[in-house]
Amino acid sequence: MSRAAVPGLPSRYPIGGQLPALYADDDFAQRFTAGLDTVLAPVFSTLDNLPAYLDPRVTPVDFLAWLASWVGAAHDPRWPVEVRREAVVRAVYLHRWRGTRRGLVEALRLALGAHAEVTGDGGAVWSGTAGSALPPKPPAEALVRVRLAGGTPVDADRVHEIVRTMCPVHTAFRVEVLSGPPAEEGN
Repeated sequence: MSRAAVPGLPSRYPIGGQLPALYADDDFAQRFTAGLDTVLAPVFSTLDNLPAYLDPRVTPVDFLAWLASWVGAAHDPRWPVEVRREAVVRAVYLHRWRGTRRGLVEALRLALGAHAEVTGDGGAVWSGTAGSALPPKPPAEALVRVRLAGGTPVDADRVHEIVRTMCPVHTAFRVEVLSGPPAEEGN
């Protein structure tokens, strides 16, 4: 979408009407300023509607990538527009959980509509008690199992890309893409 000259877009602030009375009847001055009105009308319209441009739920689609860059949101042009809008809306919330199981599960759900389970923590352990024995050595990698909702196929490379983005840099991980509903708890 172009925000340059829009044919027929009237200016809410015509320059000719703001000129001193001396130029009110001057044909050249009125035609000249009308040309400027044509150029400035889209600028004024954009500025008048600026709050809508900054709201990811109503911004023009071509502004979504720009908004996503402001909040560090994932922006994949292959995603449906509704998912891209939701990614921008939820970016701050997801940043709060980045590097955690919860953040990874939420990111996969948002981007792919998939159910994810994360086991292991990629080698991070600690003890809250001073002077206690070292905790047992954790698994060397996190296991991310992704189950697709409704049997919808997904590109495993996209899953890996999301996991790589949301996991801490030092964390090794393995991804399994499974089909079917998740197993019931307690069975």
